[in-house]
Amino acid sequence: MTTPDIQTIECDVLIVGGGMSGCGAAFEANFWGKDLRVVMVEKAVIERSGATGEGLSAINCYMGMRSGWNTPEDFVEYVRNDMMGLAREDLVYDVARHVDASVHMWEEWGLPIFKKPDGSYQRVGRWQLPIHGESLKPVVAEPARTALGPDNLYERILITHLLPDKRDENRIAGAIGVGVRDGKIYVFKARAVICTSGGASNIFRPRSTGEGLGRTWYSVFDTGSVYGLVIPLGAEMTQMEHRFVPSRFKDGYGPIGMWFQFFGARATNAYGEDYTQTRAPDLKKWDPYGSAVPTPTPLRNHQMFLDITEGKSPIYIRTEEAIARLSKDDNGEFDPEKFEEVRSEAWEDFLDMTISQALMWASQNIAPEDTPSEIVLAEPYIMGSHSGEAGAWVSGPEDLSPPEYRWGYNRMLTINGLFAAGDGVGAAPHKFSSGSFTEGKIAAKAAVAYARDVADAPQIDEDRVQELARDILRPLDTFKSHSGVSTSEEVNPNYLMPKQALIRLQKIMDEYAGGISTQYTMNEPLLKRGLELLTWLRQDLDQLAARNLHELLRGWEVVHRAWVAEAHVRHLIHRKETRWPGYYYRSDYPDLDDENWRVFVNSRFDPNTKNWDVFTKPYNQLVK
Repeated sequence: MTTPDIQTIECDVLIVGGGMSGCGAAFEANFWGKDLRVVMVEKAVIERSGATGEGLSAINCYMGMRSGWNTPEDFVEYVRNDMMGLAREDLVYDVARHVDASVHMWEEWGLPIFKKPDGSYQRVGRWQLPIHGESLKPVVAEPARTALGPDNLYERILITHLLPDKRDENRIAGAIGVGVRDGKIYVFKARAVICTSGGASNIFRPRSTGEGLGRTWYSVFDTGSVYGLVIPLGAEMTQMEHRFVPSRFKDGYGPIGMWFQFFGARATNAYGEDYTQTRAPDLKKWDPYGSAVPTPTPLRNHQMFLDITEGKSPIYIRTEEAIARLSKDDNGEFDPEKFEEVRSEAWEDFLDMTISQALMWASQNIAPEDTPSEIVLAEPYIMGSHSGEAGAWVSGPEDLSPPEYRWGYNRMLTINGLFAAGDGVGAAPHKFSSGSFTEGKIAAKAAVAYARDVADAPQIDEDRVQELARDILRPLDTFKSHSGVSTSEEVNPNYLMPKQALIRLQKIMDEYAGGISTQYTMNEPLLKRGLELLTWLRQDLDQLAARNLHELLRGWEVVHRAWVAEAHVRHLIHRKETRWPGYYYRSDYPDLDDENWRVFVNSRFDPNTKNWDVFTKPYNQLVK
C-alpha cells in the first residue's frame, strides 16, 4: 500500500476549477477579500483550462444595454422560451444585469471584438458579439493569475472529493485531491469553497469512435467534476435530466451558430428542402413554445430529427449560398474583395475554436464557397452554462428571489459555505463564457462575505483524510498488485482500466438513456435497466487500476462522470413527459405536460444512507 505524502493548505476561500467562472471568481474574490487568503486549484493550467481553452469565435451572452439593444427582462424571456418554459428567472436575470460589464472589462484587457466602421460592436444575432477569440482564455486567465499571486494558485492538481466539517456535515470545510505530476495528496482547508470545475462531455458514446474517440463538441476535459464533487456530499441538484444535443458539422463538431446568424446560411435536407419551413406545422403540437420566436433550440433539433428519421438525410448547411450572397456589392454584382474577406472569415470561425473542423474541410476537399457541408445532431452533453440547465440548486439574489429560492448567500448550495458558478449552477442556462465569468464574480463576492461572517475555522476529520488519501491512490496499488496475473496489462480479472470504464459507461448511457443509437428515445423500463447497469459499474469502479498518474487522473474523471450519469437517469425516470423534443423523447410519455410538469425536478443523494430522493420544486415566473 502506497503511503500518501500529504500536504495541507489553509485558506479562507477556495476556488475549485480554473475555467471561465473560476477565473471570474478569482478576480472578484481578490477585490472584495484583500484581507483574506483566496486559493485556486486547477487540474490543468488556467490559460488553457475549461471549455473555452481551445478558443471561441463569439461572445454568446451580451445584452448591449448601453446601446439600447436588450434588457435583462428580454433575456429572461428568451431563456425561458428556449428552455420550453423552465428556468430560474432570478438567477438568469442576475447574470444578465451584470454581464455587459464583464465583456467591457475583457475588451480593456485586450480581447479583440469585431467593430463596425463607427466603432460600435458588430452583432451576431440578438445576444452575440463576434470576436477574435483564439486567445480568449489566456486574456481572461492572466488577471486571475495576477490577482491570486503565485503562492495561491495550485495547478496540475485534481480535486477528487469535497470535505465536510467534522462538526457539521452540512457545512463545507475544504477539498482533497492528488497532484497529477508529483503524486502528492493535497488537502485544502477553507471557510468557503466555490466549485467551478465544469460540465460533462463523454457521458454518452460520441459519434466519433475508434481513432476519433476524443473528438467531441464540448471539451473532453470537462468531465462533470462540478457535479461529481457536490452530489456525493449531499447537495441538492436540479434539472439533471436536462441535456443539450447540439447540431454541429459532421465529424468535426464545428459550431453552426455563426453560419446561421452571421453568415445567414440555411440548412436543407438531401432534397433541397428547408426543414425549418416544411416542418413548421410540426411545431404546433408543442405550443405555446412551438409558436415562440425564436423557435426554441430543442424544437429546431426536432425538425431536423423528423427529416432524418424519415430518410431525408444527409442534412446540409448551405455555405456556398451564404458566401455567394455576402460576396456581392451594393449593385448585386460579385465583388472579389468581399469574397476573399467572407471566405477568410469562414475559415477563421473554426481556426478560432474548432481547428478539427477546418482539418475536416481540408481532408475532404471541401471548399465552403463551392460545397455545402453535412450537419448532424450530436450525442448529449450535460451542463449548466450553455444550452443546458443541469446543476446545483442554489440560493438566489436577495433583491430578486422568492423565499423558496433563497435560504442564504447568493449562489450558495444547500450545503453551508459551498458555492457554485458556471456549469455548476442549475436552471440558469445560456450563460456561455461571459455569463459564466460573471456568475463566478457573483459567487465570489458572496463567498467572501460568508467567509468573513463565519467566526470559527473549519475542522476536518483527519481520519477521514487518511482514508480518502488511500482511496485516491488505490488504483496505483491495484495495478501493482495484480498486473502480473495476465499477459496483457489491460485484460485482467482483478481490475478495470479507466478507458474500459469510460467505454462501458458510454455504452450504458447510449443504449439505455437516449443516446444516438436509440435516436434519443427512452422509456421507463430502459431507464431502470440502465440504472441497474450503472449500479454495477459504480461497484466495479472500486477496482479501477492505473499504471501512472495520468491514468489515475482519468480514473477519477470516470468516477465523477458516473455520478453525473446516475443523477441524469434518476431525473429522467422522474420527469414523466417529453419536455424537450430534439434533446430526448420519452416513448411512454410522448407529450409535453405543462399542467403537471412545469416544475423543477430536484434530487439529493444522502451520503449516510446512500439513498437518493428525487422530488419537484415549483417554478415561479418573475418576469411577465
